[in-house]
Parts: sequence; C-alpha cells; structure tokens
Amino acid sequence: MRTIRVTGRGSVSVKPDTTCLKITFEGVYKDYEETVKQSAEKTKILREAIEKSGLHGEDLKTKDFSIESVYESYRDYNDDYKRRFVGYKFHHRTEIQFPNDNKILGRILYELSVCSVKVEFSIGYTVKDKDAVKKEVIKRAVENSREKAEILATAAGVILEEIQSIDYSWGEIEIRTSPVDMFEVKSCKMESSYDIDIEPDDIDVADTVTILWEIK
Repeated sequence: MRTIRVTGRGSVSVKPDTTCLKITFEGVYKDYEETVKQSAEKTKILREAIEKSGLHGEDLKTKDFSIESVYESYRDYNDDYKRRFVGYKFHHRTEIQFPNDNKILGRILYELSVCSVKVEFSIGYTVKDKDAVKKEVIKRAVENSREKAEILATAAGVILEEIQSIDYSWGEIEIRTSPVDMFEVKSCKMESSYDIDIEPDDIDVADTVTILWEIK
C-alpha cells in the first residue's frame, strides 16, 4: 500500500474575554510555625481586599506555595566566609480570574495597594471557553492537512484514498497573553480606584496534526 504523510496546521485568533490577575507575596520569619501562620493571615487579608473590590475572595486560587530555609553569608573573626540561618521563607503565588472589565481591575489593584500585604502582580488574558477554541484549531489543522494532501496527490498524478492514521499529540495549548508582567503594586500610588485602560490583543492559537493517507 502506498501512502502519503501530511502535517496540517490550524490557527485561529480569538478575542480574550477573561482577565487573569496573578498576585505573588512572600515573607521571612524565624520560626516555621510563624511562617505558616503569617502566610495564612496575609492570604486572608488579600481575600478581604478582593471582597472590597466587588469580587469573591474564594475566587483567589493558589497556583504555587513553598516554604524554604534561608541562609546568609558572613565573615567570621578570621575573615572566613560562613553561613548562618536567617529563617523560613514562604512564597505564595495566587491567581484570580474574572470577566474583562478595566473598572473591576482598577478596583482590585487599588485595594491591593492600600492593604497591608506587599505584593507583586502580573496581568494576563485568556478565554473562558478554551475547549471551543481547541476544537476549532484541530478542525482547521485537519482541513489544512487534507488540502495539502489533495494538492500533492494532484501534482503527483495519484488518487487520494482513505485516512490510515492520525497523529496528534493532545498536548496543552496555551491560550493566554500577558501584557503586564510583575509589578510591585505598592509602587503605583493612587488616591482611588486605578484608572486602567488596557485593550489586550487577540490571542493567536495554533496546533498541528499529521495524517497518513492512502494513495493509488
């Protein structure tokens, strides 16, 4: 049996409809239990700030959390370098998603700026219905593979027959854009809700599929 293997590429541009606000905070304390306690208390404060902005505090989700020992270098009386224990450092990366609305985003950033927790943030955008986007990309990739196969078959003077196999990775497709990356919110002083004017670009999403066709 003669075959032809063709890789098709599908792509779409989608308008983001969901804001992803990543909020990161950390702290160092001498005692491990105190480190855990402070992390929990600061998370509670942030949830309260989210509530004040008009969203639900429980929508703030943990994306990464860690606690590690911290040491510092110093010179002893013999001028030799030594290391001494400083404490335990927690690192907490969270995220909250909500429909695109610059007024809501401005209120959240303002509440973060006036709360007692020092945070860094990044602003990203995605789409709510990711499955629909992925399906459309795959559909277009298959169609593109067929178009290429038909062109090659015609040029080679052969007839395109049935599909013998389809090779697709089913890997995760990234549907996100991040125009604002890691700012310290305390550095943005404002008297009231932040006046935000961000219009994110469309997100370009692409994927490939390889199809094996029988030819005769």
